[in-house]
Amino acid sequence: MDLLTFTTNFADQFEETEISAFTPNTNYKELEEWSSLIALSIIAMIDEEYDVSIKGDDIRSAETIEDLFTIVKNRK
Repeated sequence: MDLLTFTTNFADQFEETEISAFTPNTNYKELEEWSSLIALSIIAMIDEEYDVSIKGDDIRSAETIEDLFTIVKNRK
């Protein structure tokens, strides 16, 4: 499990936002396309790709993609 792959998998959940907008330091909640439906997609992607269960509280507590990656990594 590495941060670059996680960031790419995270970005794949967005349809309209350019891939260049996604870095480990991206505050994803500030992206125009961010919504509760994308949050659910992120939760499902993490469960499927990493076999880790997260909750909405985890997404709310993280500020950046790297913050969320750290949460997932610590539950592996």
